[in-house]
Amino acid sequence: MSCKVAFIGLGVMGYPMAGYISKAGHNVTVFNRTTSKVDKWLNEYKGSKAATPAKAAGDADFVFTCVGNDNDLREVTFGDSGIFKSIKKGAIYIDNTTASATIAKEFYDYAKKNMFGFLDAPVSGGQAGAENGALTVMVGGDQEDYDKANHIIDCYSKKMKLLGKSGSGQLAKMVNQICIGGLVQALSEAINFGIKAGLKMEDVIEVISKGAAQSWQMENRFKTMIDDKFDFGFAVDWMRKDLKIALEEAKKNNSPLPITEIVDKFYAEVQDMGGNRWDTSSLIRRFRK
Repeated sequence: MSCKVAFIGLGVMGYPMAGYISKAGHNVTVFNRTTSKVDKWLNEYKGSKAATPAKAAGDADFVFTCVGNDNDLREVTFGDSGIFKSIKKGAIYIDNTTASATIAKEFYDYAKKNMFGFLDAPVSGGQAGAENGALTVMVGGDQEDYDKANHIIDCYSKKMKLLGKSGSGQLAKMVNQICIGGLVQALSEAINFGIKAGLKMEDVIEVISKGAAQSWQMENRFKTMIDDKFDFGFAVDWMRKDLKIALEEAKKNNSPLPITEIVDKFYAEVQDMGGNRWDTSSLIRRFRK
């Protein structure tokens, strides 16, 4: 069944995600601050555009956001022309932004008071996952809302799961980013060690990636790390934003994150090298100064 969907935010992730919803046969209205992105999207996919988030969301059954951070979310929701000015009763609002658990709970409470549903649903899988419609989606919220929305979320996901009450999706994304940070640093050290030891690392990775050392980062980033190519993928700036959210939450629940703190500082060094938009695998650049 075709549904009316609003999608706010056509960035590296949101652009293809909205595209997959459109390709599934849904009636998609898009909004993006940079209008050229909207025009490009409309040339590629079937849909319509709106001048503001409020106009996009007005008659939508499902409203999606995929923007930068908590501040961006407040602008497109509570702002003068934000989603909350027009979202209808009974609609479901799904936020795919990686944001704080605090704002997720705030949105949930507001949604309850105003009789619409809310799910915090950050994604993992990077630009490639979005472009292939194969993202992992971590969801927080009520079962009833999840049951209504999961067929739309499924358009761009390979795995999704309701993980608990509102905020649980964002907390799970923090777990995800904590894992990634440590893995990328370990892979950087390992590749640098192997090269210094005179090993042909392509052959080494071919073997060890089939054993206990295997990871997504190893399989998808080893070649570009060896070749020193990082002008793609999930940017260091975004990773630092995500790690900051995790570190702040860790202070609230008394979880020590010593390795994450170190990795965050290493990413700061990459930023100092001019690597703000480099892929997160660029941690290895620290060994090549």
